[in-house]
Amino acid sequence: MTDAPDSPKVPGLGPVIRRFDDPDVPWQKVKAQRNADGTESYVHEKWFAFSNEPPYLSLYARYDPGMVVRRHGHFSPHIVFVLEGDLLCGDEPCPTGTHVELPFGAAFGPLVAGDAGCTLFEVMLGDPRSWGDDPEAFERALAERGATRLPDPPLEFPAWLSDLRSHWAGAAPESTTP
Repeated sequence: MTDAPDSPKVPGLGPVIRRFDDPDVPWQKVKAQRNADGTESYVHEKWFAFSNEPPYLSLYARYDPGMVVRRHGHFSPHIVFVLEGDLLCGDEPCPTGTHVELPFGAAFGPLVAGDAGCTLFEVMLGDPRSWGDDPEAFERALAERGATRLPDPPLEFPAWLSDLRSHWAGAAPESTTP
């Protein structure tokens, strides 16, 4: 075993502490769908730590009941922990307490929230933006539930990062209404 490297300690830096109910970190709608009964469902996220150098994102996510998210991967390793409720990941049930690891280049989904929805804690260790995969599986998962995708809600990304959500396969078409 080699000697340990010198300490990377930076004078004046300390921890940044946030809580799930932190009022300075608002909920944002990031995905939307229309359900068979005409109601709308969303994926809501709170971005707790979003860094450019080095790139990473940690977030708290809440999926409304029955919400469907396309099969996708990220431009980084990605960790998902199911805190409450349950999530179907492709054909794999992920109840409360499930840890999902996506190595760089791996895709997962479609993701489908259970009847009570679900709450997740996620960390992306690099560029957090996603790429799409298998749009047919996404369309089948929506059709099985009588749901239709809606345009992605607008988001304020950091100035150093562009929004790629509508660029990839299976993403919602651009809205034609104001």
